[in-house]
Amino acid sequence: MNDQSKQFTVEFDGASGVATLRMRMDGRVNKVNPAFGEGFVAALDEALALDGLTGIIVASGHKDFCVGADLDFVYRTRDAAGFIEQVGELHAVLRRLETCGKPVVAALTGSALGGGFEIALACHHRVALADPRVQLGLPEVNLGVIPGGGGTQRLPRLVGVQPALEMLAQGQIVRPDKALAKGFIHATAPDADTLMQMARDWIGANPKATQPWDAPKFRYPGGHPHGAQGAQVFFGGAAMLTKKTAGVFDAPRAVMEVVYEGTLLDFESALQVEARAFTALVVGDQAKDMIRTFWYHKNAVDKQADLPQIEDARVGRIGILGAGMMGAGIAVVSARRGYDVVLRDIDQGALDRGVAHVEKEIGKLRHLDADAKGALRARITGTLEADALKGCDLIIEAVFENIDLKHRVIRETEALLGEDAIFASNTSALPITDLAQASIRPENFVGLHFFSPVEKMPLLEIIAGEQTSEETLARALNYAKAIKKTAIVVGDGYGFYTSRFFSAYIVEGAQLVAEGYPPVLVERAAQAQGMVVPPLKVFDEVTLSLAAHASEMAQRYVDTPENDGMRLVKEMVALGRTGKADGAGFYDYSAKPRRLWDGLAGLATGAVEIDDVHEAVEALGQRLMLVQALEAARCMENGVLRHARDAEIGAIFGVGFAPNTGGPLAWMDRMGIPNVVAALDALAEQHGDRYAPPPSLRAMAEKGETWFEPV
Repeated sequence: MNDQSKQFTVEFDGASGVATLRMRMDGRVNKVNPAFGEGFVAALDEALALDGLTGIIVASGHKDFCVGADLDFVYRTRDAAGFIEQVGELHAVLRRLETCGKPVVAALTGSALGGGFEIALACHHRVALADPRVQLGLPEVNLGVIPGGGGTQRLPRLVGVQPALEMLAQGQIVRPDKALAKGFIHATAPDADTLMQMARDWIGANPKATQPWDAPKFRYPGGHPHGAQGAQVFFGGAAMLTKKTAGVFDAPRAVMEVVYEGTLLDFESALQVEARAFTALVVGDQAKDMIRTFWYHKNAVDKQADLPQIEDARVGRIGILGAGMMGAGIAVVSARRGYDVVLRDIDQGALDRGVAHVEKEIGKLRHLDADAKGALRARITGTLEADALKGCDLIIEAVFENIDLKHRVIRETEALLGEDAIFASNTSALPITDLAQASIRPENFVGLHFFSPVEKMPLLEIIAGEQTSEETLARALNYAKAIKKTAIVVGDGYGFYTSRFFSAYIVEGAQLVAEGYPPVLVERAAQAQGMVVPPLKVFDEVTLSLAAHASEMAQRYVDTPENDGMRLVKEMVALGRTGKADGAGFYDYSAKPRRLWDGLAGLATGAVEIDDVHEAVEALGQRLMLVQALEAARCMENGVLRHARDAEIGAIFGVGFAPNTGGPLAWMDRMGIPNVVAALDALAEQHGDRYAPPPSLRAMAEKGETWFEPV
């Protein structure tokens, strides 16, 4: 055995001649870093020196095969020269593995992601455990980088350019059955013992295994990359990528470039192209911001760090008031995690529609057979009867945003509940403290703000009212974790965090239209900054009539003059243009294809001359980003946000803020806080005090502070 702290061991079966190189790095997982390279090389040397060696199985001593790059190491590095040298060393050891002259099998008894899957790709044969918990793939683009262990070159040569690009550019993670169907792996096994035997059998049957790309007559699967079909893949892929990302995400663009350039070169040269692109991304700002948010912040939020926890905090039976799409969606996600759910409405038609929604969503769960779907459906009981809510531990109210209606529902329902039951409101804006005035147990009252569609949106905003107890908060957090939602805890106040943040974005879009800017430029400007959905389009999706109602409701809580943007929205509602659901809003949905309504210019109160379209798009984009950043800064100042990480996670996962930036606070750091304050001051001077930066942000600018420690 080698002596790399026993992290890499070699087990040799003299009878078969098969050596098992087992990775068991310190800690709970195997990850690729300089220590990995040293240990793996030593173990490989030991295996190859064995007399009678017939083949090698690469396996793990941990639950998972390998989780990929050591992100602590990647996040800290800014040394391009040193990093690219280490990437070259990794390429060299994986090339040695696949050209060692012996058959090599990857035994994937657990997940293999990123660099872990790249190790598997460097093996001649891959067998995975047929377990849906096993994850396989190359998700690096989701953290602002690309695969750096040869994945951008091996995968296209293994399965063809098009299926490889689909995985690489989208950061796809697949289960073993799908990986097998796509050709990413060669076989699956029902258990670990069978898997290892399958690996030994394959070695015995393939003594002279080589990689396809090392064969003299290698051809790309699916046709030559530079034939007519290949050109269509690259041109079409580039166009689709630009449409989806507006060219502001560095990693997916780099994937396209590196895969394309690799097809023009021999394999060794192609690896050098990958190494240069990977290094440039790793040492760049975008990757740092995305890793901070999507790895460190996301993990901290999911672990509910620094938040109240109590033993035995799980709730049991759940009651949901209101069988609309939101209530029905909450019922589905709750039932999927083992909860018994009572879905109540006071209208039979609404209840029928809610139950139909439940059945439709359950029907989409392809991984469940008919019996499992039936059992899931049986956990949800639809009813008109209030008494059916007796015995529920958690009530989630999802009725119309009207405080009088909600107060009435609270009083009626709480009378049926036990003293320990929690009452939660799914309100998107009404202060929890105000709603709790109707409660006989305000300490058991909390806000659970879900996002639509509930089945897909990962975020849950938990709002603590003035009297919400720590125990209630802990039980709400436990429920969030149980239903697999990423939960941020925020303070009370009208709109909390996400609704305030989202409203700032869409209302500013309407404001720009009212000022006379061409609507198409407003939409393009948002996309050019990386916003997931442009403001006018998403305004239509949430409906203008609801926004107009919310604006009226907000006047009870926020003393803010109505701007021209909201006046334009109300004019559109009066014209019957209420949004996508009714076929007419900012967009004309009767047109094929859909297009912006040409009557918007007639509603504008001003007119703007555009001399340079590119400059206008940049200026409008910055303004849309500034108003969102401003709202995040205000929420940090007034305590609505408890942690800076929640500002980033809430903005991106809840309302689609530009993921390429890492979040509104990270965006301010990159722009420079003094520059943000100066830009807001200029807007305030031109358009009014609603753009004025809060005192705390001005103080940060004066002191040279940033939201996050620079790396």
